[in-house]
Amino acid sequence: MNGHVKSSRRKFLQASAATALAAAAPWAFAQARDPIVRRIPGSSEEIPVIGMGSWGTFDIGNKQRLRRDRVQVLRNFFNNGGTFIDSSPMYGSSEENIGYCLQEIGTDAVFSATKVWILGQQNGVEQMQHSAGLWGVPRFDLMQIHNFLDWKNHLRTLRQWKDEGRVRYIGITTSHGRRAKDMAQVIASEPDIDFIQITYNIADRDAEKRLLPLAADHGKAVIINRPFRRKQLINDVSRASLPQWAGEIECDNWPQFLLKFIVSHPAVTCAIPATSRADHMIENMGACYGPLPDATMRTKMVSYFESV
Repeated sequence: MNGHVKSSRRKFLQASAATALAAAAPWAFAQARDPIVRRIPGSSEEIPVIGMGSWGTFDIGNKQRLRRDRVQVLRNFFNNGGTFIDSSPMYGSSEENIGYCLQEIGTDAVFSATKVWILGQQNGVEQMQHSAGLWGVPRFDLMQIHNFLDWKNHLRTLRQWKDEGRVRYIGITTSHGRRAKDMAQVIASEPDIDFIQITYNIADRDAEKRLLPLAADHGKAVIINRPFRRKQLINDVSRASLPQWAGEIECDNWPQFLLKFIVSHPAVTCAIPATSRADHMIENMGACYGPLPDATMRTKMVSYFESV
């Protein structure tokens, strides 16, 4: 599906949701405008700067009550401009439950991103095919090699699949700051890699030194995982008040503050916070709207965060 079609569908979803949002979520209605987007390097396609991760939040088995909750989480994601959803076979039942939610909502506005996480080239083929069945998608927009596991074998498969139109983009991931040297080497030497996924947040800023500039120089889209260190960063600041000047970038809460710091870095394409709560999804998606901090304010944000 091309970027123009996805953009049109995204705008249609936003417009059709506006009336319901006005009654149910006044904040969301106030933000019913085009989300902040970033272009995928090497293409004309754009994606919103806030996506959705699923580690630990969609691994709920087939419990119907929890599934209904996740349907509302995902509905709020789409209604507030989201498209990019990230998962992995590593995440238990997450892929199955994402597929269930997509079927319940009845939308194809999703930018589908998952991972291959297994040893062996043929095993990788079978795992990716199984993931497509769980999601209910004819092909993935982005297939990522998870944590470098057997990455050279899987990259050979994915090069072929991309040539055949079976995936649209290829990526590779790491987290917690691990394998930074390997990631730097891949960024510099593998032109077929379109996306990288790394950890970066207001407390973990090592990626600013090398990986983010390198990705920009080599035209890689950058997905950011662990934007809150799961809940740790939010817990760290929960008893502190937002600074008054956070209103200058339209931050109403700490999640928006933390996310806007991340996506204001010019090399970042999309951050993928995970949540199991529908109200928290609306908070997260607020970071997709309004002004982003400039370099001076980013420094100010770090100083304030470290002081609380």
